[in-house]
Amino acid sequence: MSRIIYKRALLKLSGDILKGGEANGIDFKVVSRIAEEIAEAHKDGLQIGVVVGGGNLFRGIDAEKAGYDRITADNMGMLSTVINAMAMQSMLEKLDIETRVMSAIQITELVEPFIRRRAIRHVEKGRIVVFAAGTGNPLFTTDTAAALRASQIGAEVILKGTKVSGIYDRDPALYRDAIKFDELTYMEIIRRGLRVMDLTAITFCRDFNVPIVVFNILEHGNLRRILHGGAIGTKVKES
Repeated sequence: MSRIIYKRALLKLSGDILKGGEANGIDFKVVSRIAEEIAEAHKDGLQIGVVVGGGNLFRGIDAEKAGYDRITADNMGMLSTVINAMAMQSMLEKLDIETRVMSAIQITELVEPFIRRRAIRHVEKGRIVVFAAGTGNPLFTTDTAAALRASQIGAEVILKGTKVSGIYDRDPALYRDAIKFDELTYMEIIRRGLRVMDLTAITFCRDFNVPIVVFNILEHGNLRRILHGGAIGTKVKES
């Protein structure tokens, strides 16, 4: 097989994808399946950081609608990402891959604090780093955290693993005639109002020229295909 086209990447996973077919919670079969995809890419030589969301366990926006204070709700949401990160770490370590969870909020009894130079050193040594607790600040999404961490560790690309095969002009689950895009620019994402990542994250990626590939991570081998130059998913980059 050809050599990989990226040396270092940031994989973004939503909390929703981790719940599988359940209403809420963690589907450990899905976590295991994704861990296997990551492990295959890692064996090919990819240095990987992972950012996980927490919407499968607690969603701050929904809690705010129910009457919670927004800052408190977002802080609770950040804690839920730590649980997901630890679940992913456990599955990766079952595959004999050294994994570290680094949290933007300090929970030193359970996980490491995020320190940029230490994170870079981990990935250089071939360890997978799972970044938890978003940016460590309320009011920011884990999409923004992914853009931030990608820049901080020098990732060449953000790989957004989803349940669909790329970016469409409208929801393919609701519209059978939805059209998939092979490539888009950051400005096209913004102009069309496509719900790929939040506006702050898209703007950040544009400003720091970090390309994004949106793809179906649940289809076996897709992650490796992207690394070896396969035309998988939708790529977002400068024109």
